[in-house]
Amino acid sequence: MGRKSKGLSGGRKFDVALGEDVMAVVRRYLRKDWRIVATRSIPIRKDDIVKIVRGSNKDREGKVVSVYRKKWCIYVEKVVKEKVNGATVQIPIHPSNVVVTTLKLDKDRKALLDRKDRSKTTKEAAQGVWDLHC
Repeated sequence: MGRKSKGLSGGRKFDVALGEDVMAVVRRYLRKDWRIVATRSIPIRKDDIVKIVRGSNKDREGKVVSVYRKKWCIYVEKVVKEKVNGATVQIPIHPSNVVVTTLKLDKDRKALLDRKDRSKTTKEAAQGVWDLHC
């Protein structure tokens, strides 16, 4: 992950992580009925719908508002806390604590799923599942 650190500065690897390394962390599991489509995990994007499976916000579901790669977190719609002055602030969620339930499919994402799909019989099933979720 990134450049090597010297001495006791082992935490530096998170500060200098390359984009590919961060995307590997942001890649999350799909819901089980989606796994039959093509792949087990896929990178999280804005407008995907995720379910939080760990932490104090467990079992809450919402749309991804933003993916903050520098802080290695995502922000989910309606997962907010209220400050003392009454303002609401979004709570950062680590991507390892969520499961993707619905994908925002565009031509690039469909191409990615087709490329990852290794069996011909699953492609016909995938078209049916995409039609259900789109």
